[in-house]
Amino acid sequence: MLIENSSLSCYLKDVSGKLKSAGELAEIAVRAKAQGKSVVFTNGCFDLLHRGHVHTLREAKAQGDLLIVALNSDRSVKSIKGPRRPIMPETDRIELIAAMEMVDYVVVFDEPDPYGLISAIKPDVLAKGGDWESDKIIGADVVAQNGGRVAVIPYLEGFSTTEIIERIKDGENL
Repeated sequence: MLIENSSLSCYLKDVSGKLKSAGELAEIAVRAKAQGKSVVFTNGCFDLLHRGHVHTLREAKAQGDLLIVALNSDRSVKSIKGPRRPIMPETDRIELIAAMEMVDYVVVFDEPDPYGLISAIKPDVLAKGGDWESDKIIGADVVAQNGGRVAVIPYLEGFSTTEIIERIKDGENL
């Protein structure tokens, strides 16, 4: 039986308020820091959301008080990953990331990297998954110049979108 009364839902939170512009997030970050809160920033494509993403976001949130997730737009993903990506459109990826309890805000960016966003927001912590070498983390210089730090989140082996796509194509069980 389908229950039509949405008041019975276990999830009543509207996640649309989490989607912000770069300018809004820069202001939010200034206010948060004035209140003594630390701002954490991470980014990614988050195509085919999986356990590795959840792990990274959970650990990123543990690095501070406010977690901002920058999401590559569809155009940005295509420029990085090729014409057959993303698998999921940005509207779906926005809603999935915003629905996660550890995520405070989401911003979408069209560029191949989030350097401009990091420069505008000036987070206290820049968190990236362990599949990134620390000397290749984009925006680390901006964060360091502003007294912040980079947190490399240990990589959860076997959980990457590319690996999952390959296993599906090979007919393997996930």
